[in-house]
Amino acid sequence: MQNWLKFDEFCMLVDLDKNVVQDMIDRGVLTTKTQDGELYIEADKGAIAVMPKKEDLILQNSDQIPLGTKFVEKTIGTILQLHKEVLDGKDETLEALKSENEFLKEALLSMQTLYDEDRKTVENLNEQLKIAHKELEFCRRKYKMMWNKAVENYKG
Repeated sequence: MQNWLKFDEFCMLVDLDKNVVQDMIDRGVLTTKTQDGELYIEADKGAIAVMPKKEDLILQNSDQIPLGTKFVEKTIGTILQLHKEVLDGKDETLEALKSENEFLKEALLSMQTLYDEDRKTVENLNEQLKIAHKELEFCRRKYKMMWNKAVENYKG
């Protein structure tokens, strides 16, 4: 089964300049057909044709730096290694965040316990203050009654 792509789509898919693809068509490297005024390129064989067959087949720009299968393998290996390191870093970050969240949770529970204890202390102090206030009022009344009797006895 053959898959046919339009000329522009094929250029975009293989990421090659239109002039390079046209040159490959002219050399007979790519299989083409014309239908309804559109130029179609056979995708399966065309994709294989643009892949390097030897180590020095593809040259980058005019610098003449060979980009062969070893380079591609090393690049893919490097990308996979970097991806693995990123995943490991992500896992370490997640573990650190989980640990930090656990610490914050424990700190929050500890603060809640301290708050409850402080609230109970404040309630006890308020009760003691009320009792002391009642005793003070009692002493005032007693003092007032004693002086009233003393004044009456003095007058009488």
